[in-house]
Amino acid sequence: MISAQGLLQRDKHNSCSPFVELKFDNQIFRATTKHNDPNPVWHECFYFVVSDPSVLSTRTLEAHVYSYQNEFDAKPFLGKVRVNGTSFVPRSEAAPFNYPLEKRSVFSRARGELCLRVFITDDPSVTPSVPTPVPESPQAYSPSPRKEHVKSLITADASMATDERRELKPKTRTFHNSAPLVKQQPMMNYGIHEMRAAPMPPRVVQVNGPGPSLHQLPPDFSVKETSPLLGGGRIVGGRVVRGTERPTSGTYDLVEEMKFLYVRVVKARDLPNKDLTGSLDPYVVVKIGNFKGVTTHFNKNTDPEWNQVFAFAKDNLQSNFLEVMVKDKDILLDDFVGIVKFDLREVQSRVPPDSPLAPQWYRLENKRGEKKNYEIMLAVWSGTQADEAFGDATFSDSLVDSDSSNIISANLRSKVYHSPRLWYLRVQILEAQDVIIVSDKSRVPEVFVRVKVGNQMLRTKFPQRSNNPKWGDEFTFVVAEPFEDNLVLSVEDHTAPNRDEPVGKAVILMNDIEKRIDDKPFHDRWVHLEDSISDAMDVDKAKKVKFATRLRYKAVLDGGYHVFDESMYNSSDLRPSSRKLWKPAIGVLELGILNANVFHSMKTREGKGTSDTYVVAKYGHKWVRSRTVINSMNPKYNEQYTWEVFDPATVLTICVFDNAHFAAGDGGNKRDQPIGKVRIRLSTLQTGRVYTHAYPLLVLQPTGLKKRGELHLAVRFTCTSVSSMLMKYTKPLLPKMHYILPLSTNQQEALKMQAINIIIVRLGRSEPPLRREVVDYLTDWKSQLFSMRRSKANFNRFTTVFSGALSVWKWMEQVCTWKTPVTTALVHVLYTMLVTFPEMILPTVFLYMAVIGMWNYRFKPRFPPHMDAKLSYADNVNSDELDEEFDTFPTVRAPDIVKMR
Repeated sequence: MISAQGLLQRDKHNSCSPFVELKFDNQIFRATTKHNDPNPVWHECFYFVVSDPSVLSTRTLEAHVYSYQNEFDAKPFLGKVRVNGTSFVPRSEAAPFNYPLEKRSVFSRARGELCLRVFITDDPSVTPSVPTPVPESPQAYSPSPRKEHVKSLITADASMATDERRELKPKTRTFHNSAPLVKQQPMMNYGIHEMRAAPMPPRVVQVNGPGPSLHQLPPDFSVKETSPLLGGGRIVGGRVVRGTERPTSGTYDLVEEMKFLYVRVVKARDLPNKDLTGSLDPYVVVKIGNFKGVTTHFNKNTDPEWNQVFAFAKDNLQSNFLEVMVKDKDILLDDFVGIVKFDLREVQSRVPPDSPLAPQWYRLENKRGEKKNYEIMLAVWSGTQADEAFGDATFSDSLVDSDSSNIISANLRSKVYHSPRLWYLRVQILEAQDVIIVSDKSRVPEVFVRVKVGNQMLRTKFPQRSNNPKWGDEFTFVVAEPFEDNLVLSVEDHTAPNRDEPVGKAVILMNDIEKRIDDKPFHDRWVHLEDSISDAMDVDKAKKVKFATRLRYKAVLDGGYHVFDESMYNSSDLRPSSRKLWKPAIGVLELGILNANVFHSMKTREGKGTSDTYVVAKYGHKWVRSRTVINSMNPKYNEQYTWEVFDPATVLTICVFDNAHFAAGDGGNKRDQPIGKVRIRLSTLQTGRVYTHAYPLLVLQPTGLKKRGELHLAVRFTCTSVSSMLMKYTKPLLPKMHYILPLSTNQQEALKMQAINIIIVRLGRSEPPLRREVVDYLTDWKSQLFSMRRSKANFNRFTTVFSGALSVWKWMEQVCTWKTPVTTALVHVLYTMLVTFPEMILPTVFLYMAVIGMWNYRFKPRFPPHMDAKLSYADNVNSDELDEEFDTFPTVRAPDIVKMR
């Protein structure tokens, strides 16, 4: 125990004489009392015996700070610190750390910090103290001797003791501290540099649900709370403990600051011709030590323009000089054109939100160091990931070959995507008039209508034999803004089995269809049918008055619904389609993607297993993709993103993928392999608190539940309007149109598939594209498929809902049969009171509910919940059920196995 700072005690003397009691594994140590010192310095060592090292992670070290007054007065409480056993590190890795003092109650005025250095050791020369009583006196204590060696784990420095204290209070059983032999230097500053030396290890927490009897996952499958040093400061227990230095990364306070050397290669001019043909195929090589980046090359161009940015991590710089070389692309050996050198010690730093650094013209030198007349425009500066050039930069340590084409760079960069706003298109086919078959006017046609929007196509149920058929069928489609597809109505004649001939077509522009936000009836319209799509698209021809087949229909864009593009249970957005119905945002969600640990290699390169990972997060219409880190099983991203929150009953989804498209010329046949998924429900987050946890990446495979790695995140939800957030809980979860005109379950699933296909097409047209396998994995489009595991999980949830009513019924049966006479008598007394005073029925019920709520409040989870293997029935699923769940459709199993299932 080193020191304390900023202790506060408010009493009549306005003085503070602090001392500390340390408790661990039924052992107590007490430090000396520092008289009238709100900033005491102890530098005392304490030695606890670990009785059972196998359960060390479940133990907790507690430090209670009190203020001494006199022997008879009560000791004012100044604060406490709790350190979990999983935070103990070896002696070589331990460093002093300032722990903020926690309050014992809501009305406590505890403040200040306590500096401790905690570690474990198995040094046999270290011996514990002998139990001695502790007198209540502000004077300094004398150390107590040790008499026997302990070969188990203990926490402290090895030192010897000198003399004994005599006993004053036999009832107090306390272990006393010992003075160290080695003289320690005072440590006055425990700022950001001291904290950076030894980051706190993760603390394993169980976050599967409330209650003391919840199902516990294996420790390796649990969430680990961490205390990383981020841009805003050290995160301890969800609070930010700032160091002596202020962050320079601007708003990037949820990630660790990463420094980069940025080089922007803009263009060149007046380059000389090198080939025998009198042409030049220029490209640029940016090199620092063993790291280099290469631009694309231009064919026969002496004034090329690249405008590419390269980023070199400061931790990987192996040289003090930056070389920018212009070369000529050749078949055998590339020719040298010129070079520009920079001394990295002269490179200036740029801190956002400063404007971007202006590029300059530099004259190129030849191999002899002579300046030439041809020039290159460059910009070189030092910055962090907060720089706006970070998203467009090509990272020097992220390429496996010397080619830096646009195809490779596009698949490595971090990007933000916005999925289109989706609408429901409701179409009702009413009737047709004057349907005449020109080839055979004597035959009565057998007519039906085919309705098509983009790749979606439906038809009326039954053909009708009539020249004026009537249907009344209604269809619902999903369309996306901007409306690129038109509504095509095709009337067809069923002439023979498997043969349909078109009678006429009509094209309705999507912008001409009316929009509504409520359940008001929409108007019908007549449209003339044309022979072909081109004729139907001709506006002038459609305006002419003529005798032709007509079709009566209704069409409307419903903006009062929310179009689901993901599972309803894990939806990240519940707003309706129309912007007129949107409410103001209630808060801001911030996500810091720190790093990941991949346990299993996803590919083999140069005879060694490796992974090329990136992270994708989705919330609402905004998708974010981190940069791809090549050849790393422990990638560090340190990227921060922000979303607006409109409803707390939503879920943030984060997935880790292995990139299979970073190499040029792969033909696009490869698929990015998912590594794992994390979901965080916003309603479980406390506003303003920073959650830093390492989430296990759990995947259900045919062999069972497996852990593929860990993802380290920092999450913060900031509420900007508490009243608006509370009002959300008083309103229905979905927009009111879902309750006024509800959609059937089968219809919702079909429309969800249409919505996912539209999003896949739109995001696939981005650069770099967000591929189909990524969208499928994040949206869980297979979640509606049947499996025995899901059925058992749903059945267990169903029985859990009614378990409370069943327990009350059993309890009433015991009361009626006098199995517990005391309880039965009390129930009769309560019943008599309620019969006598019926106005007390409701207050008694509400009081009972309040007491139960306060009792269960202490069991509420302190951290966001993660995957519960018991809730999803992944812990008890057998091999046959897994084989049935992962079987394809149609099945590939034997008929007898399918019959048995």
